[in-house]
Amino acid sequence: MKKIKSVILILCLFSLPISTFACDICGCGVGTYYLGILPEFNKRFVGLRYQHKSLQTHLGPQGERTAITADETYQSMEVWGAWNFGTRWRAMAILPYNFNQRQITGANETGRKQGLGDIALMGYYKVFENMNATSSNKILVHSLWAGAGIKVPTGKYDPSEQDDAEQNSPNNFQLGTASTDFTLNAIYDVRIMDLGLNINASYKMNTENKHEYRYGNKFSTNAIAYYKFNIDDKVRISPNAGAMYETQTKDVIFSRFDVAQSGGNSITGLVGAEVNVNAISFGGNFQAPIQQDLASGRAKAGNRFLLHVSYSF
Repeated sequence: MKKIKSVILILCLFSLPISTFACDICGCGVGTYYLGILPEFNKRFVGLRYQHKSLQTHLGPQGERTAITADETYQSMEVWGAWNFGTRWRAMAILPYNFNQRQITGANETGRKQGLGDIALMGYYKVFENMNATSSNKILVHSLWAGAGIKVPTGKYDPSEQDDAEQNSPNNFQLGTASTDFTLNAIYDVRIMDLGLNINASYKMNTENKHEYRYGNKFSTNAIAYYKFNIDDKVRISPNAGAMYETQTKDVIFSRFDVAQSGGNSITGLVGAEVNVNAISFGGNFQAPIQQDLASGRAKAGNRFLLHVSYSF
């Protein structure tokens, strides 16, 4: 009972409204690391993930397209993995390679960037993992992992993009943030027989880079319901669906000036599936905005999708 109360308290804390400085505009740009449902593994896994995101910036006061509206696409290919040390500790790493593209139709201008992004390292501690029988003799399993992480500035940062931000333009079109940032993370999973719910929460604390620009702190959380279908005890298919919430305020430059075209909040719906065949896991999801208010209406996020494959050993 005490552990259940602890879970409720932690989830409530993560659900509180948070007044922060802005990071990249809700899920697009640099410094965003979506986890979702991890592949099934006992000791360790390594894999590849592909993410595709789209964003419109420089919209008019009413959210309309203008001559300088930019259509931006952010793609990343990530090597990621995790390693369990004993039964309580887990280390994770994400190494991204980013592909950015920006098209300004009115100015007939196209921009492209590609290169290594910012590497993220995370450590987790298993607070508990329990298995019980319900009153109807069904198996209830739930676990809570909590941890912290660091993002190191390995991606290239273009100061000319910051020059535009000084004129209240967004500063998302970067490969890295040029700052060392920190995260607090929690993963809670509860399952009754084959029906489960996975909840991720993350709070990202950013520092000012050497160019006197700070991508602000960011809170994000997602809840994903899933059902596991077992086929001959060899193949497990888990369709899933859920929602993600992200919130942030304004970016800050020179320690005191807010960047106008930054910040906001969004709610995104997602649907996907995970497949496990022996040591191989693969899957993906599609994410579509349900509600958003980004950069005071001057930016609009589009659909996103993710694909991954991993090997556990």
